[in-house]
Amino acid sequence: MTDTDSRATLAELGARVRAWRARRGMTRKQLAADSGLSERFLADVETGKGNVSINSLEAAAHALNITILDLLQDAPRPALARLHGLLARLDDNQLDQAYAVLGTTFGLDQEQGREQRIALVGLRGAGKTTLGELLAGHRGVPFVELDREIEREAGTSMNEILLLHGQAGYRRYERRALLRIAEEHADGVVMTTGGSIVSERETFDLLQSHFYCVWVKASPEEHMSRVVAQGDMRPFAAGDGGNGDVSRSAMGEALEDIRRILASREALYARADAVVDTAARTVKQSLKDLQRAVPAPQAAALETR
Repeated sequence: MTDTDSRATLAELGARVRAWRARRGMTRKQLAADSGLSERFLADVETGKGNVSINSLEAAAHALNITILDLLQDAPRPALARLHGLLARLDDNQLDQAYAVLGTTFGLDQEQGREQRIALVGLRGAGKTTLGELLAGHRGVPFVELDREIEREAGTSMNEILLLHGQAGYRRYERRALLRIAEEHADGVVMTTGGSIVSERETFDLLQSHFYCVWVKASPEEHMSRVVAQGDMRPFAAGDGGNGDVSRSAMGEALEDIRRILASREALYARADAVVDTAARTVKQSLKDLQRAVPAPQAAALETR
């Protein structure tokens, strides 16, 4: 292999690490903490300058809750590669039809009561919680937040779960919470989920098999402005120097992070059963859009109101 080939390989590997990190919604600092690798090393890896070992790749992959094969190979399963080649020839409408056929054929949509259990997916700031609570009230069913149910499942806070068990442990609790919620609310529920759930293939498949999923989306600018309006400055914490003052450059970097995350997850969010775009819409207008997007509630649920 020539030096040019080596540089190209390292650049491609770095791009894959960066893409997986964006898909997971993890900062480089978080990935460093979970993997035991330094931020400086990860920065070199992502820019194609790192001297990468198998051990460091395994550590990064584990922290991202993927296998090293997921990181190194585009399509490690031959059958999946053939299917991908076929689907690549379809346009967006045909892909939606193919997804519906596969779901029906292989039982994705056959879970009893699935259409009465509504799950809202999307990034923070799209309006999931506000709309979810209102929709639950109108349908006469409980409203739950998956993050809180994961904490209930683990008996500790989200931060402690990640600190003690890492991403892999968090996802285990997430799947257990999903199954429990589906079982406890067989007659209907409205649930909000974390923004990164779509990047976990098995978990998202589990979610879609038990819940009718709606992508609540907005523009990157609206995502950021709504989060700031809520007083949640976490997206900008890395640039405040620890003094609580948010710089213009930090906000600009945060907006670019949101754009990258949305771009990396757009195709995954689009797998949802329906999409509600809250951009430039009032809460009342978005609620009407959401009510039209989901299956009609069961009569029994309405009678309880």
